[in-house]
Amino acid sequence: MNELNKILKELIGLTESDWEKFSKHLKKQEFKAKTVLIKEENMAESLYFIESGLLRTYKSLDEKDITTYFACDNQFITVFNSFINQTTSSEILEVIEDSIVYEISSHSLDQLYKESSKFEKFGRILAEKNHLCALERTLTMQTKSAKKKYLDFLENYDKKIISRVPQHQIASFLGIASESLSRVRKEISIS
Repeated sequence: MNELNKILKELIGLTESDWEKFSKHLKKQEFKAKTVLIKEENMAESLYFIESGLLRTYKSLDEKDITTYFACDNQFITVFNSFINQTTSSEILEVIEDSIVYEISSHSLDQLYKESSKFEKFGRILAEKNHLCALERTLTMQTKSAKKKYLDFLENYDKKIISRVPQHQIASFLGIASESLSRVRKEISIS
């Protein structure tokens, strides 16, 4: 919980008094690998801060999983579209490896937004970062080769994600076939 406090101090200038208000709304949870936190057609009612572990969001389409996002230690995750709009989710949020998270509900965040502009700033920053991430991902998917997508992934994603996520999930996240990813990885290791 200390890392979350530190991040919020840096991000929005959280005071100890603000932290006391915020931390009262947090619920520490431990989840085993393969636990589904949000199912398709359910509403994303919580935002998760990962103390340790690895999670992903994905869309199941024609019996194929298409990974849309990864998060690990000291990062936030939810199905943002569902969480922000309070609508049913078109994605699944799943735990990839045993994880410890702090959960805060949408209702609690709404209460905090009303109490302080700092918390509103936190919500705005999360929404902006999510939007920029989605925009960058769209541009990458539409304009880059398989090799460039993978090189960008290596450069921009946490080493824990790169080393621990199964290759087929990385391939689906990059929008390429597993075989293509294998060729790209082999090509990169040779050069």
